[in-house]
Order: sequence, then structure tokens, then C-alpha cells
Amino acid sequence: MRKVFKTYRFSILLLFSIIIGCILGMILKEDAVILKPFGDVFLNLMFTIVVPLVFVTITSAVSNMIDLKRLGKILKNLLIVFFVTGFIAALFMLIVVKIYNPAEGASIVLEAGEEITKISIGDRIVQAITVTDFSNLLSRSNMLPLIVFSIMFGIGVSTLGKRGNELSRLLDTLSKVMMKLVKYIMYYAPIGLCAYFATLIGQFGPQLIEGYTKSVVLYIVVAIIYFLVFYTLYAFVAGGKNGVKAFYRHILPSTATALATQSSLASLPTNLDTAKNIGVPKDIREVVLPIGATMNMHGSVIGSILKISFLFTIFEKSFTGIDTYLIAILIAVLSGVVMSGIPGGGLIGEMLVVSLYGFPPAAFLIASTIGLLIDAPATALNVVDDISASMLVTRSTEGKDWINNKLLKE
Repeated sequence: MRKVFKTYRFSILLLFSIIIGCILGMILKEDAVILKPFGDVFLNLMFTIVVPLVFVTITSAVSNMIDLKRLGKILKNLLIVFFVTGFIAALFMLIVVKIYNPAEGASIVLEAGEEITKISIGDRIVQAITVTDFSNLLSRSNMLPLIVFSIMFGIGVSTLGKRGNELSRLLDTLSKVMMKLVKYIMYYAPIGLCAYFATLIGQFGPQLIEGYTKSVVLYIVVAIIYFLVFYTLYAFVAGGKNGVKAFYRHILPSTATALATQSSLASLPTNLDTAKNIGVPKDIREVVLPIGATMNMHGSVIGSILKISFLFTIFEKSFTGIDTYLIAILIAVLSGVVMSGIPGGGLIGEMLVVSLYGFPPAAFLIASTIGLLIDAPATALNVVDDISASMLVTRSTEGKDWINNKLLKE
């Protein structure tokens, strides 16, 4: 019993802090906002560290790869895992909303909205992976361009051979320093998570009404089912029974941080530690997780299908036909790829859905409200999915015995 408590004590502490936060939120209601600064401190600390963390971890991982073929293999497996599992997530939610349409009979009064600029897919792709100035790379709002630059920088260092060894060692040292800082920040996590949950429950609880209620409840049920069924399946495919055990033994801190901060980027430091504890190799986790934090979002993919179905019903459009379904899945997966890893980043995907389907600007208000209400469980799926993806990439890169080899070393 003592050994079990020692293993799970931090997870138990986080769980208790969340429960206390929820109780405080229900008691204080709107007044729970007074606790928000304590949660903001935790979130700001995470955001402050995430840009240098992403840069040094990716460049260190890439620059220390003697064989660049391994990097290519990791990236190839990463993209395959991201898109295949993203397609599965979208298809699953599509089947769910066809069986039960949460917007059926819903009546929502539309308000006048601002004109939404038509989104060009080409421009969106350019904006997603590049910036116009180097200084823009130093912002958490441009994570994909930072990741692209970090990979290129790491490759440049690696191709220098012996001349780049000193810089590679420096980057590796900086990576370890950043992880130490993450460890120190996590000491404050119980207070930050408690404050954040109290604020969220107190502020957003009353908004689960009318037509939105069914959608939110459905999403939560789907999120739980997806978590327990699909992530268990992915963990089993990645590492068999030992993979499932390792997944559930270490996943709570990442899930709790994601639920509280509602940010994939703010959860990245915790995710890196979780993947390390599961046994995902250093180079794989430090490439897959930062990239996954901005372009592997199953929660957002599932949410996009829900929003599309909801809008089709509200505006009395026919949501039927193979072509309609395929376009919805494509938009959902694309939305999951272009999402920003910051709270409210789903607004980008919502604008994409409204623009591409030609819904009136007022539809953005509906979609963004749904996005706001499902943000916490959606982020949890986004973050946890990065862990399962890193396990699947490890399985494809290292072979089926990777988890057993890890256990033998312990």
C-alpha cells in the first residue's frame, strides 16, 4: 500500500486539488473569480517556459541524432499516426451524431455578428507553418513555425558533424535545465489546478442550458468513451498489456493539467514528463509531443464534427450523403491540424467551418459557444492523444518489444 501511494502520491494530490476546486466553484459560483489569479500564475509560468522548452528539446533531439534517417522515420510515422487516428476520431463522431442529433428541436436566437473574412486554405497553410519575421518565432502564437525552424536548426547542427558536437551537448544540457524548471513549476500545480477548476466551475457552469446542454453532455460522454476505448486500444497496439498498464499508470497528471489549463501548450511540459515515465525514447517524445501540441488534436476533430452537425440542423441544411460526410471529415481533420495550442484556439477551426460551408456570420457565435463549453474535455483528448501517438510512433520506430525492453532496464 505504501508503495502504491508513493507511486501515485502526486497524481492523488492533483486529483484532490481538482475536487476541492470543483467544490469551491459550486459554493462560490461567480465569486470564484477571486481565485483566478492563482490559476493564472500557473498558466503563465507554463506559457513562459513553453517557447524555449520547445526550441531546445526539438533542436537537442534532432541535433543529437547521428542518423538523420531515424528522424525521417520518426516524422513519417508521426504523420501517418496523426492523420489515420484523426480520421478515425472524425468518423467515430460522425457515426455518433447520425445516431443521436443533439441539436434536434433546438431553438437558438441568432444575434448579429461581424462579417467574417473568407479564409483561403493556401493562406492558412502558409500562416500555419511560417512567419514574416524571426522575432515572431518567439511567440507561443506561432508554435508550428517555431517547430519547423527548430527541426531545421537541429538538422543544421547535426550536419556539421564533429564541429557541431559542442553545440549539441549545450542544447542537451539546456533541455535538461528546462525540464528541471518544469519540475519546479509543477510543485505549484496543485494550487494552480485548484484555483482554475474553481473559476471554471463558478463561471461557466450556469451556461449549460437549452440547445447547448445536449451537445455538451453528448460531447462529454463521447470524450469519456473515446478515452477509455480508443486510447486503450492505441496503447495496446503500441505496447500490448504492458503498454496499457504504463499508459494508465502515468496519464492522470497530463489529463488533469489539460482539463484545468485548457491548453495543449501549457500541458506540454507535463506531457513530456508523462511520456518519459511511460518509456517513450527521448528523441521520439521530444519530436512528437511538441509537434502534436499544435497539430494532433482529436478533441478538436470530434468537436468540429459536432459543430458542423449542429449548424446543419440549426440552419435546416441536409447533413446527408457520402460527399457531405467526407468533406466534414476533411474539415474536421484539417481543423485539428491548424488549431493553435492556446486557450480559445478552437476559434480558428470554428471560423474555418463557418467560412468553408458558407454559413452566415452569426453561425460563428453558435460554434464558438459550443467550442467554449467543450474546451476542457476537448483539450484533455488533445493532450492525451499526443501521449498515445508517441507510443504508436515508438512502436513503429523501435519495434513491438520497446515497452518490454524499457521494463527490463528498470
